[in-house]
Amino acid sequence: MIGRLRGKIVAEDPAGTLLIDVGGVGYELATPIGTAGRARSEDGQVVIHVHTHVREEALDLYGFASESERRVFRVLLGVPSVGPKTALAVMSALPLPELARAVHHGDVARLTRVPGIGKKTAERFVLELKDKLGHIDFPERAAPAPAKPNADEARKLAGALTNMGYKAAEAERAVRALGAQIGNEPMADLLRKALALLTP
Repeated sequence: MIGRLRGKIVAEDPAGTLLIDVGGVGYELATPIGTAGRARSEDGQVVIHVHTHVREEALDLYGFASESERRVFRVLLGVPSVGPKTALAVMSALPLPELARAVHHGDVARLTRVPGIGKKTAERFVLELKDKLGHIDFPERAAPAPAKPNADEARKLAGALTNMGYKAAEAERAVRALGAQIGNEPMADLLRKALALLTP
């Protein structure tokens, strides 16, 4: 089983798939959107925490920027009828602290805004995860709140995307993936990057 990789990201697609070169060997990993930007660097290389998913016909690798993210992914897989793709969709749409809050408060409406998550699945998340996510330490909980200009720019970007026909959840996902770039780059550049993230 592969549990951790340290190497150079040589390719990344808008869906979050990374190709990492480790000593000349390329490993392809499915990751939550934004993983490459959150991953910890060591001497110009990134460290990715890996979950190896073995199936009869394939061996799939899922990568995460932190051990906390990998633990949450594994907890999500423990929910009945939830597979890796659904777990990644949830983690791409919701930062871990927000996911934990939604589960803790039984916020089914927030969970159903995640693409592909219906009311029954959201209710199952609340029932199955309420006592499990609280035991995971999220470093992100201590992160400072984004500056107000960034928040204003994020709202403008999300509004532009919804005006173009994207769903609110899709716009929110793109905004989260761009993170600290919002407020530090021209809106035209941000919109172009957001569209790249949302285009299959």
